[in-house]
Amino acid sequence: MKSFIVAITGASGSIYGIRLIEVLLKSKHKVHLVISKQAFSIIKIETGINWTGNTASEIEKKIQKYFSSKNIKYYSENNLSAPFSSGSFITDGMFVVPCSMKTLSGIANGYANNLIERAADVMLKEGRRLILSPREMPFSAVHLENMLKLSRLGVKIIPPVPAFYHKPKNINDIVDFVAGKILDSAEVRHNIFKRWK
Repeated sequence: MKSFIVAITGASGSIYGIRLIEVLLKSKHKVHLVISKQAFSIIKIETGINWTGNTASEIEKKIQKYFSSKNIKYYSENNLSAPFSSGSFITDGMFVVPCSMKTLSGIANGYANNLIERAADVMLKEGRRLILSPREMPFSAVHLENMLKLSRLGVKIIPPVPAFYHKPKNINDIVDFVAGKILDSAEVRHNIFKRWK
């Protein structure tokens, strides 16, 4: 069993992060989940899923019920005392899917203003796997410079860009391709899309 941090931030495309989590849990991996405050409403708008709650434990129960798994633990973005805010916590990698430009900027500039940015900062300083899926269109020069800066530091930048050689039949096929490519970058085995032959 591997252990991954997954962050869902306030950008369109939360469905990619949710699918990523489904595959990680199905593969028997442990997931430490952080959702930004802005992401809750976007998740509800785009997927109909309502994970809001008054406490972290209330939100966690909803999330565990949704995924039918106890291998997922939820942390508030304000919880800077979470285990993975320290480099002494060992994990196999961190995904930020989708990654808003605000979060991208915070990570690129070491702002560490919340748990997502702090956890990413830890991944950088410890030289561990960090994967960002930036969701914006078009990218400005500022966005691109932040991505280039992070890429030069070893961060994998994987925008959610679908391919069509596998002849997707519906939205789920497109989502699976993107989620699968993100999982590939972390060397997580899966068979959720048809590969080029």
